[in-house]
Amino acid sequence: QVQLVESGGGSVQAGGSLRLSCAAAARNRYDVGWFRQAPGKEREFVAVISWNDYLISYDDSVKGRFTISRDNAKNTVYLQMNSLGPEDTAVYYCAAGALRYYTANYYREESHYTYWGQGTQVTVSS
Repeated sequence: QVQLVESGGGSVQAGGSLRLSCAAAARNRYDVGWFRQAPGKEREFVAVISWNDYLISYDDSVKGRFTISRDNAKNTVYLQMNSLGPEDTAVYYCAAGALRYYTANYYREESHYTYWGQGTQVTVSS
């Protein structure tokens, strides 16, 4: 069992930055994905990082603006978000699991992740 706790959300103006953290209560050697859910929309994939950094991938909507990284010594995965826009407003969730395949149609699917955090709100005003 891996408990995940997200933090770092908040309210910022367009063009601003936030860094989200996903802390595991215990040793986390899982692949970790970030997903987000905007009001009235389905949850969507944002980024993923494998347990050994072999795989790092982003959705096209955040590529070049967001950076995912991890510090295994701290059992924490980060999502650095720059150049934020109102379209990034959502609840952000981190999820962990042992991905069977490192293919886009696999790691983008939320059902392939076993553990989920409670989410952290990010609000970007124009």
